[in-house]
Amino acid sequence: MLLLIRFNGVKFLQEMRDKTIMFVGDSLGRNQWESLICMISSSAPSINTHIIHEDPLSTFMILDYNVKVSFYRAPYLVDIDKIHGKTTLKLDEISVDASNSWRTADVLLFNTGHWWSHTGSLRGWEQMETGGKYYGDMDRLVALRKGLRTWSSWVLRYINSPLTRVFFLSVSPTHYNPNEWTSRSKASTITQGAKSCYGQTTPFSGTSYPTSSYVNQKKVIDDVVKEMKSHVSLMDITMLSALRVDGHPSIYSGDLNPSLKRNPDRSSDCSHWCLPGLPDTWNQLFYAALLY
Repeated sequence: MLLLIRFNGVKFLQEMRDKTIMFVGDSLGRNQWESLICMISSSAPSINTHIIHEDPLSTFMILDYNVKVSFYRAPYLVDIDKIHGKTTLKLDEISVDASNSWRTADVLLFNTGHWWSHTGSLRGWEQMETGGKYYGDMDRLVALRKGLRTWSSWVLRYINSPLTRVFFLSVSPTHYNPNEWTSRSKASTITQGAKSCYGQTTPFSGTSYPTSSYVNQKKVIDDVVKEMKSHVSLMDITMLSALRVDGHPSIYSGDLNPSLKRNPDRSSDCSHWCLPGLPDTWNQLFYAALLY
């Protein structure tokens, strides 16, 4: 049986003294950043701290150890900017600001995924740019691979791997589609008739993993990270997270008005995770990989 090493906040701070740990990515990366802050604060409660919330970079400082735990918001990792009046996802570029900020870190943990598949009003860009050409859209997996190859080239060019540790968090699954788990209902404890994660109170308990709508994105990430060989450590949390249909904020994130709460099947947050909760497990894995 594989046992997780218990998180020790004091040991973590001692090992990370005078260092910067930076999470880079989307709101799932922020979810994990917030989790680590809580874990440190509860495990080492007497520390003096200060936090700065800015966009794109927010930093939690543990003053007694001169440790910084930062989050840099970059949901695509590659640059996004206005070109000819259009919001443009630049698949071949990392922004100068991002590059300069990331290079200050001693430990980097990247993630991306969800934003690459958004459509309609949720789509964060109006056009894509690659190879000097502009596209209204393209196969999203092709775009993701291009963007990740730009990111991997940046890592290989700028990061001295013996001195800087680099991790990549695999795609965090969502639980909006009940077809991903109800097909195995006889082997699980999932609430029957569910239309989202709302009302789910127990993890999936079947004999096989539920499917994930992000399985193809995961394969792209796996392929690109493997091409980098020893430069980046992949933290594969996709399948273990897929079991936690019960772990989302649902309608209890604090962001919904009473009207939206009355329609949980349409307004539930089945993407992010409750804290304390699953991101704490991600950070236990991160802690073990970093220190042991």
